[in-house]
Amino acid sequence: MAKITSIEYFRVKPRWLMVKISDDAGQYGWGEGTLEGHDLAVEGALDEMIVRLIGQEANNIEHIWQMFWRHGFYRGGPVFMSALSGIDIALWDLKGRTLGVPVYELLGGKVRNKVQVYAWIGGDRPADVEIAAKARIAQGLKCVKMNATEDTNWVDSPSVLDATVERLRIVKSLGLDVGLDFHGRLHKPMAKQLAKALEPHRPLFIEEPLLCEHPEAIKQLADSTSIPIAFGERLYTRWDIKRFLEDTSVDILQPDIAHAGGISETRKIAIMAEAYDVAIAPHCPLGPVAFAASLQVALATPNFAILEMSLGMHYNTESGDGIDLLTYLKDQSVFDIADGYVNAPTGVGLGIEIDEEMVRKISKDTKPWQCKEFFGPDGSIREW
Repeated sequence: MAKITSIEYFRVKPRWLMVKISDDAGQYGWGEGTLEGHDLAVEGALDEMIVRLIGQEANNIEHIWQMFWRHGFYRGGPVFMSALSGIDIALWDLKGRTLGVPVYELLGGKVRNKVQVYAWIGGDRPADVEIAAKARIAQGLKCVKMNATEDTNWVDSPSVLDATVERLRIVKSLGLDVGLDFHGRLHKPMAKQLAKALEPHRPLFIEEPLLCEHPEAIKQLADSTSIPIAFGERLYTRWDIKRFLEDTSVDILQPDIAHAGGISETRKIAIMAEAYDVAIAPHCPLGPVAFAASLQVALATPNFAILEMSLGMHYNTESGDGIDLLTYLKDQSVFDIADGYVNAPTGVGLGIEIDEEMVRKISKDTKPWQCKEFFGPDGSIREW
């Protein structure tokens, strides 16, 4: 048994927050607690948690998780849970390294040998989707996701609906499956119209058709369409998700391992979802540690469907500095895509080796990433 001796965190480009935990046996593990646009808040939460972590048994992952959950009194929410995620993922990586096995072996072993993935096209205001889709096909992908619409008004022109249907038709004509992300930016009057318009074109799923703060409206929409309803990136615990399973309004849950309490809680969410015949498709437009952790959970989860991958995503590439999903990996081939899948990694822990020297160097001048802002032509604020 080894005790935790240090916890460090690193804010790195383009918008990721990595966590490193070391123990007195000389072992270490990497985690990720990225919460897009809220770096400073998560860092503050980590500063508070670090004090209580020093001297804890690194092996006791569940005990540590429960310590923060039960003893904090005020708990849950994106900031607290993202900080806890960074710690939890790092502890699982450390434990796998200590025992000399991949994390999926600690979760009961593999139920599959490879994981289907999808990547983004089109950006925040979707455009040039045909060119982008062809590039994804060349990368070996079989499925993509794109924003269904640009930011919209509460009630908007029917031309918005027509444009969405046309983009979907174009991309599907290339032979790709397509998930459509409403991104919570549509309101009820538009969401129900768009779902109906899309139904004949059979998207793989519609994601966050409405914000989760409107559970009654989500249930109403789910009952009115045959398209699978997906959401979960802004739900952070099994307690947040419980009501949506009970009212049967979700078909595909999308917990984000960097927001939802790490490997420990994401695994519990998946197990709970299986009892309701609900699939898991982890949300992961983030960094290599979050993707590696999601990959480990996917390999050991029977009701897993597909995993998001941020390779070449617009948030990674828009700065033009060349930093992307693979940048911080010593062996970039571990995330190679073949016929739409990433093979199970064979390395210990999360199965990746982070270039710590590069992480430390880039973290020195990485400023906090800011959430995007969108306004209508009248100057009113719209949902991101």
